[in-house]
Amino acid sequence: MCVKGLYVFTVLSGLAASGVLQVSGIRIYTSGEMEAVNGTDVRLKCTFQSSAPINPNSVVISWTFRPLTQGREESVFHYQQRAYPPLEGIFRKRVVWDGDIMGRDASIIIRQVKFTYNGTYICQVKNPPDVHGPVGEIRLRVVYSGQQIHFQPML
Repeated sequence: MCVKGLYVFTVLSGLAASGVLQVSGIRIYTSGEMEAVNGTDVRLKCTFQSSAPINPNSVVISWTFRPLTQGREESVFHYQQRAYPPLEGIFRKRVVWDGDIMGRDASIIIRQVKFTYNGTYICQVKNPPDVHGPVGEIRLRVVYSGQQIHFQPML
């Protein structure tokens, strides 16, 4: 039994030394909550850290939107070697890439925000082989000029 335990320990040690057991994950950073005045532009800041070297040819960034109401999730923006703004939907001709892959920045700008843009924006970054980790979320409130909003805790 002692020999079997030593064998398992040796195999696991070898795997760990080779990197097979190495756990990596990408980390996403956002502001969490934002407020923007109706009709203005807003920058949704999303930065990331990766345990793998950054390769601009393989990084993939996806932004999605989840409305406050029970509507369906909608694609906002996609980046893979270049920017792919949406061709249809409520964000058509409204989203601009404002990030810098090598600077670990996946930010976008939404032009002329509307009240229908109230909701949660989800930033997801993949930098192969570093593709696992939580997404970043920004809860956006679009308000009238001069209106103050008090955020409610997210459940």
